[in-house]
Amino acid sequence: MLSTSMLMPDSALAAGVKCDAWPAWQRFKLLYMSQDGRVIDASTDAQISTSEGQAYGLFFALVSNDRPAFDLLLRWTHDNLAGGRLDQQLPAWQWGRAPDGNWRVLDKNSASDADLWMAYTLGEAARLWNESRYATLGAELARNILREEVATVPGLGTALLPGPQGFVTQESWRLNPSYLTLPLFHGLARQNKEPLWTEIAKSSEQVILGAAPKGFAGDWIEFTRGGFMADRRSRGVGSYDAIRVYLWAGMLPASDPVRGKLMQALKPMLESVAKRGMPVETVDTQTGELGGDGPPGFSAALLPMLANAHMSAALQAHRQRAADAAFQNNHNYYSDALTLFGLGWLEQRYKFNRTGLLNVRWTPACDRPH
Repeated sequence: MLSTSMLMPDSALAAGVKCDAWPAWQRFKLLYMSQDGRVIDASTDAQISTSEGQAYGLFFALVSNDRPAFDLLLRWTHDNLAGGRLDQQLPAWQWGRAPDGNWRVLDKNSASDADLWMAYTLGEAARLWNESRYATLGAELARNILREEVATVPGLGTALLPGPQGFVTQESWRLNPSYLTLPLFHGLARQNKEPLWTEIAKSSEQVILGAAPKGFAGDWIEFTRGGFMADRRSRGVGSYDAIRVYLWAGMLPASDPVRGKLMQALKPMLESVAKRGMPVETVDTQTGELGGDGPPGFSAALLPMLANAHMSAALQAHRQRAADAAFQNNHNYYSDALTLFGLGWLEQRYKFNRTGLLNVRWTPACDRPH
């Protein structure tokens, strides 16, 4: 079992540490992060926390050089989502107030996108903060992902499943393209010297393209022995999951040839944004039928692609929309998380290189307790 000292150095014990390195992260923490390191989605009656929220929080804390917050988030995740065994057990997806009033794990199935972000962020934190214990834990998480959340899919290759349970039948594999952040696969391959991650990156590219037959990404996609087909449960809709496909694609470095391929394939989304003036909330990926306007976080998620496409007017409009509406209350966790990702990248607070190495801009560093 991982010891407390492996997770939280003494510097993390000061909950009131001041850190002005990234004002938007400070606002996010104020609204969504408890003093003991739990990211809370207050829009739900259960006041849930998810492994996704914890993983995103870890990444934002690293980008902001906020090590005290990082260690609080890590400790809470270790204790509550992994039963004190984060090095041995993938974190549960959802935790919150159960119908009987008790606070506990509500869904023990893990979510591979959160697990990826955690493993990758721990590896980069080890390098940037020169802290080997993070590398040890990140490597264990990465090994557990490969063991429990990866499958060999005939006709597709080595592919990342959304989680260990519930996504494979005798006839199909249900996949989520928004879970497939290509820079993270490259980073995990480099961190752990494991070629399987490169194979997963290759199949992930196919999944992303297969989920967007008309240039709009779907939330989910099915793969059968006959190839890709619209997900039967979500009926091929692209919405709150799929918005991240554009976000992750836009974050790819210019040196990665996949960026140009994805930019071209997803160009109809950008054309729609330019024409409508708003990102669409839902789209039928099979017919291209659009419906509703997405929240401000959708605008933020499109900023990297808009910047790469040199669509300056749309870029400025959506940057303003995202900035004006962000961090107003604690009921918009997901939209505000997308805003941190999009604006943080646009402000060059972080970038990924071709090998998935995270470049950060730390000015100034967080104050340390004395």
